[in-house]
Amino acid sequence: MVAAFVTLVAIAFVPFAEAREVTHAMAVTDVPDAPQRIVILTNEGTEALLHLGVAPIGAVQSWYGDPWYDHLAEGLVATIPLGTESAVDLERLAALEPDLIIGSKVRQEKIYGQLSAIAPTVFSETIGGVWRENYALYADALGLADEGAADLAAFDQRVARLRQSLGEAVDEDISLVRFSPGRTRLYFRDTFAGVILSDIGFKRPPAQDKPGVGEEIGKERIPDMAGDRIFYFADADAESAAYLADWTSEPLWQGLPAVEEGKAHAADNLIWNAGIGIYCAHMLLDDIAEVYGVPAP
Repeated sequence: MVAAFVTLVAIAFVPFAEAREVTHAMAVTDVPDAPQRIVILTNEGTEALLHLGVAPIGAVQSWYGDPWYDHLAEGLVATIPLGTESAVDLERLAALEPDLIIGSKVRQEKIYGQLSAIAPTVFSETIGGVWRENYALYADALGLADEGAADLAAFDQRVARLRQSLGEAVDEDISLVRFSPGRTRLYFRDTFAGVILSDIGFKRPPAQDKPGVGEEIGKERIPDMAGDRIFYFADADAESAAYLADWTSEPLWQGLPAVEEGKAHAADNLIWNAGIGIYCAHMLLDDIAEVYGVPAP
């Protein structure tokens, strides 16, 4: 049913009179100069569009929220939910008759052909630590490259002000740990939070000062969580809370210097890990300023 519907849409699709080329992870695509009906298929992309002043007609739902994150809900009152990043509702999407679709190869590579049959489609390569590059790509696809560059420059200015306020504290090693039922991970440099910490100037503990996203560990590896400060995050549901309590009651955890000194901080999983967009990036800076007792940049 979906395939047939998409085929019908493809037959009706005609090139735009005024279009420009955008190079992206899958191809070079002609997109309209001023797209008006935009569909976005990643959470970070939804943040990007709203920050650029563009309300999508359709978007994949937030990982947490019903259907949107609280900090995005006001800008999405007229937006149609389209399933999740990994299970897009193609029939509902096609019915919206978008003139531009934005997604990510890491999430929707298998349906790129179907999406392209509906409307010009632009994909980022992946998501997470490359949020800045993606923001610039999405802004370009929207015809808002200058606005996107200005937004990223404004973020860099906030980073610079925070770095200055922190002073010698930026010499600290920052440990990042995620607790998820049945899965505890050390996070490396290329995660969303890891990249921002590097931007500020923080260092990482030796066990986490590596390229890539991270690795799963067992309790015997708790010493590798050590850092001058630890930021750890978990979901808020009962199962996740019980899993977190189990790990943080371990003597190895309790004996970590940062834990003993009150420098292990429960961080918001949405801000530090799940949201991975520009609003979350700004909120992460605010979190760091609050923890270190310096003015918000």
